[in-house]
Amino acid sequence: MKNTLEEFKDYLHRMRQYDHVLTLLHWDLSTLAPEKGVEAHMNAINYFSTEQFRLSTAEEYGKMLRELSAPELFDSLDEAMQLTVKRGRRDYERFKRIPEEFYSSYTEVKARSERAWEKAKRASDFSVFAPHLEKVISMTKDFVRYMEPEADPYEVLLDMYEEGMDSKVIDRVFGELKEGLLPLLKKIGESPRPDLSALEGKYDIAAQKKVQSMLLEYIGFDKDAGAMAESEHPFTTELCIGDVRVTNHYKEEDPISAIFSAIHEGGHAIFGQGIDSVYQDTAVERVDMMGLHESQSRFYENILGRRRSFWVPIYRKLGELLPKVQEIPLDTFVRAINAVQPSMIRTEADEVTYCLHIILRYEMEKEIFRGDVSVDQLPGLWNDKMEELLGIRPRNDGEGILQDMHWSDGSFGYFPSYLLGSMYDGMFLEALEKEKGSVDAILEAGRIGGDHSLAA
Repeated sequence: MKNTLEEFKDYLHRMRQYDHVLTLLHWDLSTLAPEKGVEAHMNAINYFSTEQFRLSTAEEYGKMLRELSAPELFDSLDEAMQLTVKRGRRDYERFKRIPEEFYSSYTEVKARSERAWEKAKRASDFSVFAPHLEKVISMTKDFVRYMEPEADPYEVLLDMYEEGMDSKVIDRVFGELKEGLLPLLKKIGESPRPDLSALEGKYDIAAQKKVQSMLLEYIGFDKDAGAMAESEHPFTTELCIGDVRVTNHYKEEDPISAIFSAIHEGGHAIFGQGIDSVYQDTAVERVDMMGLHESQSRFYENILGRRRSFWVPIYRKLGELLPKVQEIPLDTFVRAINAVQPSMIRTEADEVTYCLHIILRYEMEKEIFRGDVSVDQLPGLWNDKMEELLGIRPRNDGEGILQDMHWSDGSFGYFPSYLLGSMYDGMFLEALEKEKGSVDAILEAGRIGGDHSLAA
């Protein structure tokens, strides 16, 4: 007869199978699903989400969590299982307060909202997305109130993505950044601009996809444990241990965008691929501290990818894949990828202005959850804040409020993780160089992800 821990592990594995199916369905819906199959996909997502919810709120599950939480059993568990029990019990108590009918409806609303966002983004028309966003905001507020009736909903959301973090800390840190960055940006804006016209032109999309493949391999992405696809907004999906997938979005006139999305998502993926299989089906398998996760992607993208030394071993290969690059000196290319200039799109922003993009979104989320701003007012508020912080104003919804997918699936509270991760990176760089020596020396030798034949 199985003991409680063995039964619990079996139950976790069973729950994980539903998560596996759901993750795969969401991946397919955002990448390859044909329009005529969307409705069936959404029905499947709703079905499996509801079944998973039932498992996560079943009395059988709660009983095992309570038994394993007892000191005499809890103290005998390894650290991974202790964390799994601790978080499992927290989430169980929260989810038990949510009506099943509401949860099922919320899941469906978010899935439809994501699809509506994609259409609105392509058409640059906020009105297509607005009614869906209104439902998502309203139901996200209800969702959090069910889980934590006495708590500030936005504080709960922040904690869900960065456990232990609250708006008091974020307000202070982001306030200090804002105070320092705005004068710096003004000073940079008054300085002579580098001539980057050499990069102008059209770059074949198929060739850009080969560049992504080359870059992922170069930085250490294991293609036997991952896959690549195209989506409206680049993202990484950790399907399971042994299968971490990335997407990218390509622009014919702007290869730099896809290049750095590839490096960014590759950083996420390498972090996911590095999770030991011993942690399968435990809470350790999924990293809940998204600031830590974003620190890995931002580290590859900025701390490594914007250095001249990163490109020294592979610049010739880049030119072979994108022939126009052969006409551009490496130093000109490096100046281009490090140019500081306010731009509309967050994922294409330089290291200075990127911080202000995140502060903008954080301030808007506080207005959404603590103010009385309506959905119809959001595009105008976005544009005003863009002008206030970056001195530019979006010409359309596509380069304004529609550029990010996060709000479409209810991921409010996530954005601060990007900037927190960027701040963590400075500390990681200091520790890395203390242990391994000069990062530039490592990169120039082509040893970013081990020895590679790509290194010239």
